[in-house]
Amino acid sequence: MAYAVIARYFCEPADEATVRAALLKVREQTRAEPANLAYEVHAEAEVPGSFVLYEQYADPAGFEAHKAAAHFDELIVRTIWPLLTDRKVTFAEVL
Repeated sequence: MAYAVIARYFCEPADEATVRAALLKVREQTRAEPANLAYEVHAEAEVPGSFVLYEQYADPAGFEAHKAAAHFDELIVRTIWPLLTDRKVTFAEVL
């Protein structure tokens, strides 16, 4: 059964361009991961600095492999997370 991750990231509008650019790099590299089935990045239309990510992996182990990837550490942990004012993540099984 596929495993989904829905993340909402919030940053200051001044940091929006940096976060957006890093998320687009993450998207490109994550889509090449063997267990990744989908990785979509959305900018919330009426809320500056708000992003919604929808990720889908073959299974939870695929998501764990994603978190262990070098690009996750470089772009998510070191670049994006320090700029966030809030972060909400939901994990779900795809029916």
